[in-house]
Amino acid sequence: MHELPYAHGTPPLTARLRAAPEDFLVEEILGYDAEGSGEHALLWVEKRGANTDWVGRELARFAGVPPVAVGYAGLKDRHAVTRQAFTVQLAGKPDPDWSAFPHAEVKVLAATRHNRKLKRGALRGNRFVLVLREVQGDRAEAERVLAAIAARGVPNYFGEQRFGREGGNVAQARGMFAGRRVDRDKRSFLLSAARSHIFNGVLAARVEQGAWDTPLDGEIWSLAGSRSWFGPEPFDATLAERLAKGDIHPSGPLWGQGEPPTAAVAGMLEREVAARDADLAEGLAAARLDQERRPLRLIPRNLHWRWLPDEALELAFELPAGAYATVVARELAQQAGAPRADDATS
Repeated sequence: MHELPYAHGTPPLTARLRAAPEDFLVEEILGYDAEGSGEHALLWVEKRGANTDWVGRELARFAGVPPVAVGYAGLKDRHAVTRQAFTVQLAGKPDPDWSAFPHAEVKVLAATRHNRKLKRGALRGNRFVLVLREVQGDRAEAERVLAAIAARGVPNYFGEQRFGREGGNVAQARGMFAGRRVDRDKRSFLLSAARSHIFNGVLAARVEQGAWDTPLDGEIWSLAGSRSWFGPEPFDATLAERLAKGDIHPSGPLWGQGEPPTAAVAGMLEREVAARDADLAEGLAAARLDQERRPLRLIPRNLHWRWLPDEALELAFELPAGAYATVVARELAQQAGAPRADDATS
C-alpha cells in the first residue's frame, strides 16, 4: 500500500508493526447483548496467532456439531491477539465445558445463550490497541499528524489484507474474468479484491486532488454507520454541517453492473478510474453485482496515544465494521525498512 497517496503528508515516523501478536489487539464491538436463552451458545473468544475459520471448525469439533452450526461476525487477523464472538448451535444439547477447549492459543472467556446465529458483518465495529516498535522520526510532527487524524480522519482505503499475498488476488481476479476456473469459495474473495482495487484507485485520485473528505460536484453521500447513501444534490449549509459532524461522508464506488450513481465531476472521475481497469469493471458487471457505495473518509473514534519506553508508541481507537486499522497507522509511520514515500519509485 505504500504506493497509495497519503492525506497528511509523508509519514513522519518509521516503525515496526506486529513485532509480536500482542502488539496488535482487536476486540469486536457487537452493539448488543446476548439474549440469555436460546439454542445457540454465544461465546466470547480470545485467540492468538490463529485463523478465525480454523477456530470456528475447532469449536464445532469440540461441541460435536457440524461446522455450519458455528457463526461469527467477522474474519480477524491471524497475526494478532483478537477477542471476538462466535455462536455454536446446540439444539437440544447442553453446553460443553468450554474451559476445557484443548488449544492453548484459544481461550473461551465467557459463554451465554442466544437465540440466533451470528452472521457475517453483524457487528458495530472493532476496538484496536496497536504498539509501534523501533520508532524513529520527528515526534513533534507525529503529534501534529495524530491531531490531524483525530480531527479529519484518514482515507478509508481497503487494507493490504484484502488483496492477498503480494496483492495476488487482483491478478487472480483478472484470470477468473478471463475464463480461468476457480473454486466457488474463492470466487467471493476475488470479486471483493477487484471491487476494492477500483475503489482504492478512485480514493487515491481524490486524495491527490485533496477531495477525499470534501465533496465534488455530483457527489453521493454515505450515511455514517450505515450502508445507505443519497444524492447527488447541491452542497448546502445543511450538508456542510452534517459533513463536519461526521454524520455523512463523501463516497466511492463498489463497482457492479450499470452506471455509478455519481454525476458531473465525481461521476467522470469514477468512470475514468474504472476504465483503467476495464477488465475488472466488466467482470464485476458480468457477475451481476450491484453498484454499491463505501465512505471515502474514515474517522477513528476515541483516538488516544502514548509514547512508551524503548522507542515505542501505543495507539488506541475504534473503527466501524469493514475498516482497517492499518490505514490509520500508515498515515503516521512507514514500515521500518520500506522505502519512504518521497524516495519510492512508481
